[in-house]
Amino acid sequence: MTPQAPLYIRMHERDNVAIVANDGGLPAGTVFPCGLALREPVPQGHKVALVDLPAGAAVRRYDVPIGYAVRDIPAGSWVHERLLQMPAARSLDALPMANRAAQPLPPLPGYTFEGYRNADGSVGTRNILAITTTVQCVAGVVDVAVRRIKAELLPQYPNVDDVVGLEHSYGCGVAIDAPDAVVPIRTLRHLSLNPNFGGEVMVVSLGCEKLQPERLLPPGSLPIRDLRGEEPGLDVVCLQDEAHVGFMSMIDSIVRQARSHLERLNARRRETCPASELVVGVQCGGSDAFSGVTANPAVGYATDLLVRAGATVMFSEVTEVRDAIDQLTARASTPEVAEAMVREMAWYDAYLQRGQVDRSANTTPGNKKGGLSNIVEKAMGSIVKSGSAPISAVLPPGEKLKSRGLVYAATPASDFICGTLQLAAGMNLHIFTTGRGTPYGLAQCPVIKVATRTDLARRWHDLMDVNAGRIADGEASIEDVGWELFHLMLDVASGRKTWAERWKLHNALVLFNPAPVT
Repeated sequence: MTPQAPLYIRMHERDNVAIVANDGGLPAGTVFPCGLALREPVPQGHKVALVDLPAGAAVRRYDVPIGYAVRDIPAGSWVHERLLQMPAARSLDALPMANRAAQPLPPLPGYTFEGYRNADGSVGTRNILAITTTVQCVAGVVDVAVRRIKAELLPQYPNVDDVVGLEHSYGCGVAIDAPDAVVPIRTLRHLSLNPNFGGEVMVVSLGCEKLQPERLLPPGSLPIRDLRGEEPGLDVVCLQDEAHVGFMSMIDSIVRQARSHLERLNARRRETCPASELVVGVQCGGSDAFSGVTANPAVGYATDLLVRAGATVMFSEVTEVRDAIDQLTARASTPEVAEAMVREMAWYDAYLQRGQVDRSANTTPGNKKGGLSNIVEKAMGSIVKSGSAPISAVLPPGEKLKSRGLVYAATPASDFICGTLQLAAGMNLHIFTTGRGTPYGLAQCPVIKVATRTDLARRWHDLMDVNAGRIADGEASIEDVGWELFHLMLDVASGRKTWAERWKLHNALVLFNPAPVT
């Protein structure tokens, strides 16, 4: 194999640093075609100074100051987090508010997928029986019941994809009437109604918990199933009922109740639906410096294609967009949308302040090993997943989507919490980019994994669905991979399994609970 020529990637003509693209990094003395010589070894994805940077100078990447030099940095030096002072967070005052005047993207009609239509008008990409739980106390019992249902019943219902228990850590021992308790409660309610569950709501309760079934799913919250417009009754198995004598009595009750739901789900068939029925959540985890160069820009291109097709796309992660707030408020479709975004940022700033931390706590050791010096640099690479469309709406954590287009869904940056909240919002398809690598998956929704680097895609060949590293290798363009992702999304929405689905890899649901625990 011919050795790869020394290569760096510069994101903007005004940047004074660039990242080393070569696998394994480059040794000291390496000379780039432009004549720049490395003064020291620089790992792959890490930054090299393109010019002499005096102490106090702004270090620019993405044409944004990602930090200030704490000492003189000669050209050709490795620029890492210890040499940078992180900029202060942008004030939420005097921001550009819906002033970019972004024009709606041209329509992209004619694209379809094979999905499951639901009575409430939503469309699922999978046909899953979900068993809602009101409290963590019942999780072990539900797990045993789900295993039995899969072994004994599921083979009888070939049109049902899976049975999942919606396990969580909430329901009791919490200040359930505290103002912020609305976040986990509405998250659980809306999780139960995800489009991939076909409107079938089955609940397992302990009996004595604070989050009673009627509080979780009050009248009016269930989907309408019949032509008369009548809401189905709440189907609850309560473990403390006197009728249950012994453990197997509880399991038998759950299995018996599941059968009727499985019968209705099994009668459903996929039908042709327009791409506008897709509700896609985009997220990144295990990020590296290539995330904002390859995978996230390709996802951003696919995001624009989805919005043009009339679909809904959610981007999220408050701390990973906070440093780009001025770019986002400028892209808002209206001043009201921009103001809503500012409110969510301010609420989260206050939440972090109560915990005596700030946004700098976000960046992980793996992020830094992958070349990301701080949260500012990470945020600039994160927001490109949102593409270029106007931001049409803002969704507080745990709320359900009510609009189409590009939506900012405010969530923590935790992979598991973000995924849970996007599921609650109504996501039926998930896109997840990674540079360091993570086997992340969701049982409730197909997850398409996108690798930022060819080396990761090669090593994790049976975990990554798309290799965006080909962009850095010069083998494909952002547009090429964006279209590849778009077509893959339609295929996966129609039933094609992702690697995570083939291996049955999935993470636990994790609720965002900012309220006190008693």
